Amino acid sequence: EDLQTVIRAVYKQVLGNEYIMDSQRLDSAESMLRNGSVNIREFVRMVAQSSLYQSLFFHSSSQYRFIELNFKHLLGRAPQDQSEIDEQVRIYNEEGYEAEIDSYLDSNEYLDSFGENMVPYPRSIASQTGIKTEGFNRMFSLLRGSATSDRSNTAKLISSIAGNLATPIKPPSMGNGAAYDNTSKSFLIEFSARTADARLNRRGKRQITVNYSQMNQEVRNIHKSGGKILKITEVA
Repeated sequence: EDLQTVIRAVYKQVLGNEYIMDSQRLDSAESMLRNGSVNIREFVRMVAQSSLYQSLFFHSSSQYRFIELNFKHLLGRAPQDQSEIDEQVRIYNEEGYEAEIDSYLDSNEYLDSFGENMVPYPRSIASQTGIKTEGFNRMFSLLRGSATSDRSNTAKLISSIAGNLATPIKPPSMGNGAAYDNTSKSFLIEFSARTADARLNRRGKRQITVNYSQMNQEVRNIHKSGGKILKITEVA
């Protein structure tokens, strides 16, 4: 019964509250946990490297969203800055899917936080050593309640991480029923064009000014075209 509770907790955390049918359960991995062949950390690894996890969060999501969710599911927190995202992109591009998953589970952070036999949990909900204050807001943006699912394939933190901006915790609505928004500021996005375009136009670096509500889409467009965000600064 205790192991069944552990298995349910791993599925809930690693699969982002996704409802799992009996036919989708990882019977072989569960058996290995029950007979002591693997510990909880290795069971978490088997779930995160499974075709089920890939179908839910890898094949149907943008690369940014996939990495956001890996941080949430495996380390219990949101990415802290652009350098963390860039490092995970590098690992995936150079070493592949399994290495990307392993990089979280084999990290000192994971071992210090959860060890070999603890189910990962959302650490940024409470104050934790080593997690920046901004991590709370970003984790809240990823969670939005314990019953929410992670099936959305759109990255939630592109703007705040790429621009090193604070992540606002938005209430559902104002007193008059209008949605809370923060679109009064403008931002300058500096980015590099993809190599082919830069060579053709002799303009490796470009820039565009957008308001906050446009930023997510513009950043997605830049990444989609093969460009790379260099800097985002507030201009008004």
